[in-house]
Amino acid sequence: MYELIAKNKRSSWLLVFLLSLVLIAMGAFLGYYFKNIWLGVAFATALAFFSGLIAYYSGDSILLGISKAKRIEKKDAPQLWNVVEELTIASGLPMPKIYLIDDTAPNAFATGRDPEHASVAITKGLIEKLNREELQGVMGHELSHVKNYDILFGTMIAVMVGTIVLLSDFFLRSFFWTGGRRRSSNKSSGKSNAVFLIIGIILAIIAPILAKIIQFSVSRQREYLADASSAKMTRNPIGLAHALEKISEDPEPLEVANKGTQHLYIVNPLKKVSDKSGAFDTHPPLKSRIFRLKTLAHEK
Repeated sequence: MYELIAKNKRSSWLLVFLLSLVLIAMGAFLGYYFKNIWLGVAFATALAFFSGLIAYYSGDSILLGISKAKRIEKKDAPQLWNVVEELTIASGLPMPKIYLIDDTAPNAFATGRDPEHASVAITKGLIEKLNREELQGVMGHELSHVKNYDILFGTMIAVMVGTIVLLSDFFLRSFFWTGGRRRSSNKSSGKSNAVFLIIGIILAIIAPILAKIIQFSVSRQREYLADASSAKMTRNPIGLAHALEKISEDPEPLEVANKGTQHLYIVNPLKKVSDKSGAFDTHPPLKSRIFRLKTLAHEK
């Protein structure tokens, strides 16, 4: 289990490093086009930084609002509250804010910037359709996202991807507005400039796609990590395995979910369960996750 957790962490940080390279490269090409490479890199970094600040302090409120989640107290869902309370005590985490989504489809997600400012959102259907052991597994998964700083990690990734998309769009629009004349006007190095600009255009086209692929790869790694961490936290991998089976087999759609929030949930609410994982899938295949959890149970 510990080896699996360590492997997933290494994979996630490697993907973040690759995403950072794409961001820097996009900033450099934009800067080159406007005749100052370092200014372009600085602009890209500053844009990512200030976007990150907004997401850092307001991202959770925005996500909870979009999901129509309402904050609850212990009296509103005693069993859920007790499960979360027990897990936070056992794991040494502060008690997060608990939100309820009035939807009969079973699902849940965590958000916030750190354990001291974390929130977990649970659908009404999750409380109604899972037993205590299964609910404990799901809450262990969401609290693992909190403990592993996945909630901050995901925000950082989303900001970097958003910045790359904005830079790519700005570069392409600038190129076509000016007819590509900003660098090609220098005849002494026109050929090399033309080659560089062609590379920049190609990068501007593929960078957003590559960034999305990396983002979803990170998301899949963090889901595996949260599953393993939940098993470690609850000492009961089977509870989460059974919960995932129930959630994936439930036919009711989660109406408040959309493409911008689908990656947050423990099970993707917009995609049919599949045995295979594509480059643009936000979650690993359910069967793979369940198999790993049951393997952990047999190893105990």
